[in-house]
Amino acid sequence: MLIKLRTRLFFLVPHHLELFYLKLINITTMKIIHRIIFLLFCLLGITCYLPVKAQIVLVDNGKTKSRIVLLDNNQVNQTSANIFQSFVRTISNCTLPIVKGQNARKGDVIISHKVPNGVTEDGFKLSTEGGILQISGSENGTVYGVVTLLEQYLGVDYWGENEYSFTPQKTIALPLINVIDNPAFRYRQTQCYAINSDSIYKWWNRLEEPNEQFAASYWVHTFDKLLPSSVYGKEHPEYYSYFKGKRHPGKASQWCLTNPEVFEIVAQRIDSIFKANPDKHIISVSQNDGNYTNCTCDACKAIDDYEGALSGSVITFLNKLAARFPDKEFSTLAYLYTMNPPKHVKPLPNVNIMLCDIDCDREVTLTENASGKEFVKAMEGWSKITNNIFVWDYGINFDNYLAPFPNFHILQDNIRLFKKNHATMHFSQIAGSRGGDFAELRAYLVSKLMWNPEANVDSLMQHFLHGYYGEAAPYLYQYIKVMEGALIGSGQRLWIYDSPVSHKYGMLKPALMRRYNHLFNLAEQAVAADQTFLKRVQRARLPIQYSELEIARTETEKDLLDINKKLDLFEERVKEFRVPTLNERSNSPIDYCKLYRERYMPQKESSLALGAKVTYIIPPTGKYAALGNTALVDGLFGGATFVDSWIGWEGTDGAFVIDLGEAKDIHSVETDFLHQIGAWILFPLKVVYSYSNDGEQYTPWKTIDLPEERTGEVKFRGVKAESAESIKTRYVKVEVTGTKECPTWHYGVGHPSWFFIDEVIIK
Repeated sequence: MLIKLRTRLFFLVPHHLELFYLKLINITTMKIIHRIIFLLFCLLGITCYLPVKAQIVLVDNGKTKSRIVLLDNNQVNQTSANIFQSFVRTISNCTLPIVKGQNARKGDVIISHKVPNGVTEDGFKLSTEGGILQISGSENGTVYGVVTLLEQYLGVDYWGENEYSFTPQKTIALPLINVIDNPAFRYRQTQCYAINSDSIYKWWNRLEEPNEQFAASYWVHTFDKLLPSSVYGKEHPEYYSYFKGKRHPGKASQWCLTNPEVFEIVAQRIDSIFKANPDKHIISVSQNDGNYTNCTCDACKAIDDYEGALSGSVITFLNKLAARFPDKEFSTLAYLYTMNPPKHVKPLPNVNIMLCDIDCDREVTLTENASGKEFVKAMEGWSKITNNIFVWDYGINFDNYLAPFPNFHILQDNIRLFKKNHATMHFSQIAGSRGGDFAELRAYLVSKLMWNPEANVDSLMQHFLHGYYGEAAPYLYQYIKVMEGALIGSGQRLWIYDSPVSHKYGMLKPALMRRYNHLFNLAEQAVAADQTFLKRVQRARLPIQYSELEIARTETEKDLLDINKKLDLFEERVKEFRVPTLNERSNSPIDYCKLYRERYMPQKESSLALGAKVTYIIPPTGKYAALGNTALVDGLFGGATFVDSWIGWEGTDGAFVIDLGEAKDIHSVETDFLHQIGAWILFPLKVVYSYSNDGEQYTPWKTIDLPEERTGEVKFRGVKAESAESIKTRYVKVEVTGTKECPTWHYGVGHPSWFFIDEVIIK
């Protein structure tokens, strides 16, 4: 029966897959056989059909039969040859010699930059016509042709950082091939930790980096690099944005785009950059990070009002640059306040619009929720006035890289949408940190889709899971699908500053967490005998372990033994897998574990403020006013994301009184503050403590001035007043002086800042 099955399938599969199948067929249980068949058909979804008759033999029974001939001796072709030679040697133990400037003979491999008809930028042609394998391409196309050949015809799969698999072969033969393959996007960028440490990984996934294309690596948020406020800000504040009645020169400020001196200085600077980088033809001239920091002087406002969008003055400025340098390309952001297109002015052909969907939720595709529909409307507007669009898409949780982020189901439809609307360049900013939620799988899928948006995503996922996780694959696939359904069923948003705590009653509720852990237990059991697969599964489990810890710290009732056990294991694993950070702010997971024990585990001495009455003199902002009735005295400390346990004040000072109910002996009072510059949350300037027995007359206790903090890391700061002798009092007053306005170094410059408190501790 098994032989018959093999015969029936033989004509469908390439030689390397047949060998793989025969190797596995010795397993006798029907359960395993069914799984093999399922895997086989998943592989067929992305594998080319190979006829039985070989067209070219590269290696014959362990003997080299071919050479690699370089017709054009350039770096790309040399890289192509080196990669092909290396993997053929790995597969067969035979080395194909690389020769230059020689005539090819039958059976040879020619690598050439002569661009065939029908090949576009980074595209390639593979041909075995005339008994010679010809690999030719445009730009990086020859490298991409080589890795495609290795992947689809020689059975090599490249999974992650120095992680690949192959089937050893004594004979390597190629069928008749005549293929042209072009990418959907001329520029493809994503994130994965492997890019920084494994050069082959980048080539294999057909990815590019900004420094390879953009002059002097000027590719985003370049205003301050081109017109440094440190140089011009003091003497020429008129070069910078005017709003709220004054100019705002600063590192994060925008330009006054109608100032002619600004244009000339920037044009001269750009000219010098291109002269210093003659091999580059594109540069980014784009707003600094931050929202609604644009110039509203009379001249700038007049343009934006006429155009019906804040992008009007930007495009007008960029068109002037593009006209001055018609042989160069200028990329600019359509981001936050500039997302919507202008009504009248059209970008010149050499103006590239970098359109960003930063404000969109991710639980469904961009066409299905309100935030996404707003972006789609903007994208469709841009696509009517330009064919030169760069889409920057976000598939990342900036605040919690290690939190689950189930968005696989939306990737393909969104990428198709970008392509449909004239996007020619694409950056998929995914959670590519080591230890991040399926970082390797996510990068693999996105890379494949940026090349071909019509690829079979489910087949790709199955292929990767089976190749990378072995027999654990079915359980991990089920885990992904269960969580995906749980997210959609919960009706909750998935966004780029999310927290596991936000989903503790949805996709991360207890019943589902038990299900996820059960599936991971089964996955680990399935590969227990293979340390490589087992370690990969354990690394994929980190987001669930992290979520358990994050949710546990928000619960008043805690199983301390269980939490300590989970915390110890999490710490052990992040060390073992060298996880560098939990978020974009570079907070170390090792520091997190230390902080967790100090901050979130019960202390020996409880706060006297637990459950006390809080009366606000200056109430918190917005929704925090209601939350503030209990959140400052509930014994729960907030995390790095401000979505839980924190109470905030925006653009103002804060003041409140803690009523202990009766006079008590106290030695100290402490308030705990958050620093999170990404959310415009800054430490306050000053905290004043005082106490009273009647709630009317207060005795000053301590005034504490706080130093400015500019670090990008998320930080917590306890501000404490204490006395050696006890103070008998009923009321404790806390007065906080906030920064109120984001300073010049911050990308919210000129706009209201926040301060947040999560707990008042009185002992």
